[in-house]
Amino acid sequence: MRGLVLALLIAVPAAAQDAPTKAQGLAAWDDVYSVTSHPRCTNCHVGEGGIPMWNGLTYGADAVHGMHVQAGESRVGAETMPCRTCHIGVASANATPHAPPMIDDAWRLPPAELAWLGKSSDYVCAQLRDPETNDGFEMDELAVHLETSAFVAWGFDPGAGRSVPPIGLDEMITALNLWAAAGTPCANDP
Repeated sequence: MRGLVLALLIAVPAAAQDAPTKAQGLAAWDDVYSVTSHPRCTNCHVGEGGIPMWNGLTYGADAVHGMHVQAGESRVGAETMPCRTCHIGVASANATPHAPPMIDDAWRLPPAELAWLGKSSDYVCAQLRDPETNDGFEMDELAVHLETSAFVAWGFDPGAGRSVPPIGLDEMITALNLWAAAGTPCANDP
């Protein structure tokens, strides 16, 4: 019997032996969703309406973003008031409380199909694993996006006493990669 087990271990590629289980993938997804459902993310991932929010942050009660901001179809506010009117496109430590946030990129809302505000774990899970609904990313590309996006980096380190997601960026990337390696399971999968 021992020889049979050893033969099977040799015959199965190492990657298959190390593949995380569905349960491990679902646990990793829970970490991913803890970020995608956090107000630091959902306040900009608002969908078709294009109206960013100030929910769950340090501004008091949940509210629509001030100054009657609406991103419109452009996702940068070109139809009304551009995001860059207040949000600054320059690298900065964002060290002054309540100052306009700054990143080394042009401020804009994510694509409308990436709405996370008020969406369930099952909804976002199905959305993120499908390139048709996640802005065209394969899982390895999505991990690279997390590693390289100025918006993502700012969301995990917005400075000036602003709230942050419950796990850090490195933990988020690790969770995303584990979820992907487990086959991107969602809780409602058969």
